[in-house]
Amino acid sequence: MYKIFQFLSIIIIILFIFNIFKYYLSSKNISNKNFTRSNIDQILKKKIKELPILYNDTNNVIQFNDTFEIETKSEKKRSFWNLLKNK
Repeated sequence: MYKIFQFLSIIIIILFIFNIFKYYLSSKNISNKNFTRSNIDQILKKKIKELPILYNDTNNVIQFNDTFEIETKSEKKRSFWNLLKNK
């Protein structure tokens, strides 16, 4: 049973790879690829024309936050070295 499963899986893998190469090397795929490569500029220009224009609506939205400056002035002095001293 195990050998049959192994054999079938190898056959399926080989068929899969064969079909991929068959499609990749087909004349239809090659002609489509060449057509797309030759007309890429036209395709890009068409897509650029269809892009919507987004207008700026962010005027006066950002406000400066000055709370950090207020907090640093009102804080106590740090006593890190006092923690290391022996009592």
